[in-house]
Amino acid sequence: MECAMLWKGEDTAMPSCPECENELDIEVDEVGEGDVITCEECGSQFEVVGVEPLELARVEDGLEEDEPLEGDEEE
Repeated sequence: MECAMLWKGEDTAMPSCPECENELDIEVDEVGEGDVITCEECGSQFEVVGVEPLELARVEDGLEEDEPLEGDEEE
């Protein structure tokens, strides 16, 4: 997972989405490590990997919940 951005700010952080450049309105006091932020414009998701300073990493597309892992096929 690559770090998308770092942001030092006050109570509200307004980093931009690297995909569509829409501002991500994040209440710094209300997020914690592991929370996922979704861009309202394009739907890209970012995980909070640090809170001081705010550090976001893009969530990689993975398997859908209903999709079985390789080798986990039902018999």
